[in-house]
Amino acid sequence: MSIDNIPFAEGESLLDWHALILASEAGHRLPRAKIGDTLLNRGDDTLLSRSAWIDGLGLAVKTATVFPGNSELDKPTVNGGMYLYSDEDGTLEAVVDFHLVTKWKTAGDSLLAAKKLARPDSKSILIIGAGTVGNSLREAYGSLFPTASFTIWNRSIAAAEKFASRYDNVTVAKNLEIAVRAADIVTSATMATSPLIKGDWLQPGQHIDLIGAYRPDMREADDKALQRACVFVDSRETTLDHIGELKTPLEQGAITRSTVIADFYDLETGAFARTSDQDITLFKNGGGAHLDLMTGRYILDAWRRR
Repeated sequence: MSIDNIPFAEGESLLDWHALILASEAGHRLPRAKIGDTLLNRGDDTLLSRSAWIDGLGLAVKTATVFPGNSELDKPTVNGGMYLYSDEDGTLEAVVDFHLVTKWKTAGDSLLAAKKLARPDSKSILIIGAGTVGNSLREAYGSLFPTASFTIWNRSIAAAEKFASRYDNVTVAKNLEIAVRAADIVTSATMATSPLIKGDWLQPGQHIDLIGAYRPDMREADDKALQRACVFVDSRETTLDHIGELKTPLEQGAITRSTVIADFYDLETGAFARTSDQDITLFKNGGGAHLDLMTGRYILDAWRRR
């Protein structure tokens, strides 16, 4: 079999956020993924290699480099590559554009959680962080909540204004606390190493979606936010002991492992769900390699059906 090489634009034209959610749900009904991660750092620069094997779905290896200083050079801060292998014989099936997989995996991960945890009548969505992921979130959340209004907050007002100029219904927030208090959904994708979102700001019925923290020294929400909320993750295995958002408060005793109610592997049991309109739900998007595999396989299937 020939190897499929899937570039960004041609691949993305075939994709749909709702179909991706269904593919992810189906992937989580398969046996739990075997996962291996390697994280290397040099100062603020990061090399992250993630691999996954799901019986019945195949194998994937994705390597990402994160160089925050690239933004000052007008270069992408995140780069890398992804390979998909056959579950039957281990042969290479496809090379998928790294940014295509990352965009749809990251935003799709949060979108599946929002479908289960956010109030269906949510009308106001705050995006924290005007970077590449923030733009993906505007697109993804817009597909699930087509009548919602959006607000963008960013440390740089100029960047927030540039973000808002790309869309018809996005306004710029200058005060983060006021913006958080007013939103039905708060989705955050920043490089913060200390909490931006305070638990004292949260309101009954909100859904909080935390994406940015991916290292042990990174956090976007404080202890009180975790203590006040019903906490969910995409995978206990890839978040609790690896990402500062949960690792730090666990080590310091601010929360316990039982604070996390469910992950995506609990979807079939019904545990991954909002139980009251008054609940504050909080989701940590860890973005493990198993999600890259599920997303990559969805992309490859769409590519082969074209």
